[in-house]
Amino acid sequence: MKTIQMPYGELAQALGVKDVYLKREDQHKYGSHKGRSIPLMIKKYFKEDGKIDFVISSSGNAALAAIHAAQAHNRNNPSKIKLTVFVGQNIDQKKLKLLLLTIEDAKIKIEQVERPKQSAFQMDKDGAAKILRQSTDDNALLGYFELAEELDKIPNLAAIFIPTSSGTTAQGLSEAFWTDNYLKLKNRPQIHIVQTTTCHPIAEAFDLAGAAQLTDTRDSSASLGMTDNESLVSIASAIVDRTAIRKPKVVESVKTSGGSGWIIDDKEIMEAINLVKETCKLVISPNSALSVAGLKKAALSGWQWNGPVVCLVTGM
Repeated sequence: MKTIQMPYGELAQALGVKDVYLKREDQHKYGSHKGRSIPLMIKKYFKEDGKIDFVISSSGNAALAAIHAAQAHNRNNPSKIKLTVFVGQNIDQKKLKLLLLTIEDAKIKIEQVERPKQSAFQMDKDGAAKILRQSTDDNALLGYFELAEELDKIPNLAAIFIPTSSGTTAQGLSEAFWTDNYLKLKNRPQIHIVQTTTCHPIAEAFDLAGAAQLTDTRDSSASLGMTDNESLVSIASAIVDRTAIRKPKVVESVKTSGGSGWIIDDKEIMEAINLVKETCKLVISPNSALSVAGLKKAALSGWQWNGPVVCLVTGM
């Protein structure tokens, strides 16, 4: 499914950049950019390996995409599949409500557990279900080749800013644009990853100053009597992958493209949300706003581009 990609002149002017496009992955029929890869993974494992039981550990975009994909499969195929979604006990209630309201199929269930990731791993290990885990499964990369095809239609595309957790989206786009593994695309854009001051294992390879903000945050929080866990919470709650198994490949891909990594705090995220609201008349999530905040930081740091720059609006 194609999503909206259009320029926003007022936003570009406010950022001091020639051309800025917003790629509206939040308008994808499966709710986010995860709708590019999760359905493809389910389709592959069903068709090629005969898998009919799936499990995912997620409380956000990946879970939403998996629910939509499983329901679409069951509507259109005589052979049905099952999906278990593990979420934590402390899941945001708005997210939980959205997931529950999305479910229309009795073969899909949500379970709240103490350790959702470990529960999903165990089901996969026991052979009870195939885990849908983008951070380690390279089949997830293939879905982002389709996204790259759409972005390639922007003439002289110069750069893409990507809110990043595991780095799967960044790696997938980089492989599509910068290798001959899949497509012969016209553009060779820079790949920029954007993470938060509370979770930045990949971006810290580029943004040392941003990484230093975490130390400052911890020191300030300690002086206020806050614990580490209390001080390490970002409003961009989807950026959570501290293990970053894809880090070596993502860092290499970003460097090959001539891009960089950026680390953003909550104040910068809120400024980006307000800027998009004022200039584009759009309300975007804190996770999506990371891309705009990253572009703003890059522009203020002296980065310039001769062609359009895309900010991915990823979803909730």
